[in-house]
Amino acid sequence: MVASIAERVLSGPCIAGFAKAYPGIKIDVTVSDADLDIVEAGFDAGVRLGEVLEQDMIAVPIGGEIRMMVVASPRYLAEHGCPEHPRDLSRFDCIGWRATPDTAPYRWEFDENGQSFSVQVDPQITTNDPRFMLRSALAHAGITFAFEETFRVHVDRGELVSILEAYMEPFPGFFLYFPARRHMAPKLRAFVDYLRAT
Repeated sequence: MVASIAERVLSGPCIAGFAKAYPGIKIDVTVSDADLDIVEAGFDAGVRLGEVLEQDMIAVPIGGEIRMMVVASPRYLAEHGCPEHPRDLSRFDCIGWRATPDTAPYRWEFDENGQSFSVQVDPQITTNDPRFMLRSALAHAGITFAFEETFRVHVDRGELVSILEAYMEPFPGFFLYFPARRHMAPKLRAFVDYLRAT
């Protein structure tokens, strides 16, 4: 089971390479942001950010460090100004993310002088789809927050502006995780070995 925000670390070369190396193993990937118990749901493993993993799981890092980015369009910033500190975000139109309709919007996380802190924004627009957030920001709807790779090409083109960069530190990214107390299936062992070797 893979969280949608983690899908990019498995799709493409990772799964394609594993399938080629192990043609006898059938691969079934479910992408979901639901907070599922992978054992109870019958999954061999899951992929999530390390900070949200249960203590009784074995975690194998995949994909390296990641960084978040806060962006808005040049037009939005010209019309509304730019926050100087993350706590200023409450005065701006924000485009937020939440996993499911019954959960609160995600708190935006920052770092200042080595201390992590989060800001609860009050989004005017909320979605569970980072592409919707991106398109809304490109349409000048407000300021949004997601993984750097979501926005990088648009920032490089000048369509979006990265702001509050002094408060954005890289952090450990995604992990393949599975129960420590359970015998590891040979197919999962093959996948773990493949990840560690690539």
